[in-house]
This record gives sequence, structure tokens and C-alpha cells, in this order.
Amino acid sequence: MLSRTSLLILSTVMSASSMASDRPFSIAIHGGAGTISKANLTAEQQQAYRAKLQQAVDAGYDILAKGGDSLSAVRASINILENSPLFNAGIGAVYTYDGGHELDASIMDGKTMNAGAVAGVKHIKNPIDLAFTVMEKSPHVMLSGQGAEEFALTQGFQLVPVNTFDTDSRYQQLQSAKEKIQKAESNSDYQASTGHSTGVNTHHNYQQSALDYSEFDYKFGTVGAVALDQNGNLAAGTSTGGMTAKRFGRIGDSPVIGAGTYAENGVCAVSATGHGEYFIRYHVAGDICAKVKYQKKSIIQAADEVINQRLITAGGTGGVVAIDQRGNIATPFNTEGMYRATRKNNEPAQVMIWSDL
Repeated sequence: MLSRTSLLILSTVMSASSMASDRPFSIAIHGGAGTISKANLTAEQQQAYRAKLQQAVDAGYDILAKGGDSLSAVRASINILENSPLFNAGIGAVYTYDGGHELDASIMDGKTMNAGAVAGVKHIKNPIDLAFTVMEKSPHVMLSGQGAEEFALTQGFQLVPVNTFDTDSRYQQLQSAKEKIQKAESNSDYQASTGHSTGVNTHHNYQQSALDYSEFDYKFGTVGAVALDQNGNLAAGTSTGGMTAKRFGRIGDSPVIGAGTYAENGVCAVSATGHGEYFIRYHVAGDICAKVKYQKKSIIQAADEVINQRLITAGGTGGVVAIDQRGNIATPFNTEGMYRATRKNNEPAQVMIWSDL
């Protein structure tokens, strides 16, 4: 028979456990936005994407359900996507114009407002883990290229061979993109219609032709996750292989805090995917959170205004996954589709590609 003291202790423990389970927690992930045509995805391909998204969102959710922190959940989900050749991050990274791979990632802790990012790394299998280590083990926010990899070695990371990221499908995408870019640069009709002139401003002409003639979903390939844990802490992370056929060390929004990734406790967490130049110029992730914080808008309204109004007006395309301090989730996109999955406490996961399913 239990004593009164034992019963009191048991009651307190059960009450604390019940309170913890009643606290909101949720997670949302994305695998990139773009021209994801239903006609171009077979039933088998759709199933493969959905299965991997399900695995990734469940991995993060399981951590949250057990009382784990949002940063760990974000990393776990992104690691699974980085380790899949289906998505443009980690081993599925697209090729640069010169046939290499340059990977970017960032992560932000909404509790402390600390952040870490890496850009242009070539030998890191899971860039999100290195971004986390930059946040935790260095006084800096962003490290790039060779320096980032030198730092990685001091922290026990192993550098992987460059061919770790080689895939036949991505190589074919590179060849197709290069053909379009080269055609654009030598096409007099293109020059006449756009006003760009090869030879006078080669860099700008290349960039414009690359953007104008990239018609594939891998143009916007990125993976990311946002999470709210049972302690009310928000986190966000994003990882990418960048744009197919990118040149000159081009870096998009994914490693830029406030553009591709942002998290602030009591406000929101955002991970973006899209035309990176626009997301940087318009400070997309930070702007969404600012609308929530200062204009007191819901996460759904704030994210929709930025993605489907401000960004569209500017000519930018893409989407975000966003979450607020109560676990509400928004996943707006202005492209044909966005690979995404969400899961809230005690609810089944929702895995989607297009607006209707």
C-alpha cells in the first residue's frame, strides 16, 4: 500500500507528464518548390517522394514527441533529406556549371537567436550538421568554402570525396541546362528581346539566361524544416545544392539568415525554397516573422502576404514552411508544386506535393 507521500509524488509526476504531453509541438518540412508537373512524375516517383518526406517528418516528430528539442528535430529531418538522391541537398546536390558541387546550409535557434551557416562546401556530406557546429562551436555565423572545411576538420568531421554527390540524373540535368544557357547566350533573338549583350556584360548575361531558361523543378531545389518543441522553443534549418549550372561561386538564400532561414521564440520559424536572389533581396524569412511580431498577423496570413503578394509582384517564385509559437503551420508557395510534409502533436502526418494533394 502506498503512503500518502508516495501518492503525492506519483500524482505530481503524472500531472507533470500530462502537462508536457498537452503542450503544443509540431514540425513542417519541405523538399523544394518549382515546376513540379504531375505529368512528369510517374506514380512510382510520386510514391518515392512521399515516402521519403514521410520518413523525414516522422523522424523529427518522434524527437519532439519524446520531449526532445526543436534543433535536434530539424537536423534529424534534414539529414534524411540530405541523404536521399531525390532532393537537391547533400548527396542529391545538383552540379555547378563546371561539373562540381557546392553545398550551402543554415540553422537558427529561436531560443538564443544564435545561428550557423556554411556556403560553398564541397566535401561535407551533411552540411546542416556543419552549420549547427558553426553555431555551437565557433564565434561566427557563416563560414564558406575551404575555410569552412578546415573548421570542419578541427571539429571531427570527415571530408568525403567529391564524387559522393555524383548522380546520373543530376548530370543529365546539368547537360540540358548548359545547352539552354549556351543557346541563350548565342541567340540573337534572345539578345534583341531582352537587351542583354554577350561580351559587354558576360556575367549578367549568363545569370539572366540561366534564370530565364531553367524550366525544371531542380532550379529551386532545397530542403528545410521548422519545428516547435514542448518547451516552446522554435528552430529552423535549410540545406541545398544550389542552382543547377551555377557559376562564379554563386550563393543563394539558403545559408543567409533572414532570407532562407529564420527563427525567433514567441514569433515564428521559417525555412524557404525558391529563386534565391529574390528571397535575399526581400528578406523573405525575416519579413514573415516581422509581420507576425509587429503587425500581429497570423502565421498563415503573414506567409501568404509575402509569398503570394509581395514576392509575386517583384517577380520572385518559391515557397516556405513556417510555424508559430502555438504550433500553427503555413506552407504557401507560388509555383506549380512544393514537396512538403507537416505533423502536429497527436495528429497524423500530412504529405503533399501540389495544392490539392
